[in-house]
Amino acid sequence: MKASSQEDTRKILRFGEKIREVRERKGLTLKAVASQAGVSESLVSQIERGRVYPAIDTLLCLARVLDIRLQYLFEEYDRHGPVSVIRADERRSIHEESVVYEEVARPGEQDGKNSIESYLITIPPGEATHRGHYGHSGKEMGFIVEGKAILKYEDEEYALDQGDSVSFSAGAPHTIENAGTSPLKALWVVSPPQRFA
Repeated sequence: MKASSQEDTRKILRFGEKIREVRERKGLTLKAVASQAGVSESLVSQIERGRVYPAIDTLLCLARVLDIRLQYLFEEYDRHGPVSVIRADERRSIHEESVVYEEVARPGEQDGKNSIESYLITIPPGEATHRGHYGHSGKEMGFIVEGKAILKYEDEEYALDQGDSVSFSAGAPHTIENAGTSPLKALWVVSPPQRFA
């Protein structure tokens, strides 16, 4: 592997940040983790700060001590390959009051102007989204998976039923409202990314 390629991979893999985040969340000291992993406190500190990239055996020891799944440590590497997979049980979500956004496609730094994000929106009866109320740059496309919706776009309203789709310039104020009596589920695609970027 060429030096530049190695450096790119190191920038993608955030071992140190992740190890520090988990250690701090568990309330463990550098000394405690280092002792259990059989390495020096200084080495763990340098790994956490991204000054040293650990040998695989050291990484495995730290993962075991902190109870970190290897998939978690390597997820950025998988994500920067030609195919990005988000497992159902690893999907990130954002709550906007009672509205839930679950990420189904993650924007990639290397995608540039072609970057998109996609999420499944769940809106309870009588509720609506809020963040598009003022509009933003880019385009949006939505597909109604379950339920009935009303897209409010500027001064117009568009009724949408299960199986309907809609696309529009996101520059104008817009919201999605649940017009039914059961939860509304809609698959949404946004470019450029807004919520999970």
